[in-house]
Amino acid sequence: MNPDVTTYRLPQDAGIVLVPLARAAIARELGEPYPMPEEHSWLNERGASFITLMHETKLRGCIGTLEAHRALGEDVKANAVAAAFRDPRFKPLTASEFRSVEVEISLLSPLEPLEFADESEALSQLRPGIDGVVFRYGYHKSTFLPQVWRDFGNAADFLAHLKYKAGLPPDFWDPEVKLARYTVIKWRESELRASKP
Repeated sequence: MNPDVTTYRLPQDAGIVLVPLARAAIARELGEPYPMPEEHSWLNERGASFITLMHETKLRGCIGTLEAHRALGEDVKANAVAAAFRDPRFKPLTASEFRSVEVEISLLSPLEPLEFADESEALSQLRPGIDGVVFRYGYHKSTFLPQVWRDFGNAADFLAHLKYKAGLPPDFWDPEVKLARYTVIKWRESELRASKP
């Protein structure tokens, strides 16, 4: 678990509840049988989650919440359904895909706004492989989870792609740019299966 994510009082094995909870929510939407995990009191604490669906190592959907505003269990279920059926980049998930798609859950720490005088100073504050980043400029907004660092060589590439995702040129900069970072605790289905005795 990432020590920077301190707002959750989760058991060490929370992933064995959260991942099946996400899968059960998708199954229910599809009308597929899948057991709903038992309730736990910590699921009622506020939490912010991102649900990522992968199919054969390719992204199949990713939707989430940047700031906690509802119970963690509800957030996970709602974002799982949204990632499966409402990610505008993909067609809705089918029952046959459901059986082969892999679920990954990321729980987000509270956002930490960054203070900087220029882009160079902003880049120096980003921690590759650790920070998720939220980019804001006017109505332009985007985020990358910490897992996305593996696709980029350095902070400059990461930020350039974040600007592009927000609908701006990769070399764009303005003093009104706002950045915030966060960390995550994450669980992936294949890793949970591999860790079972």
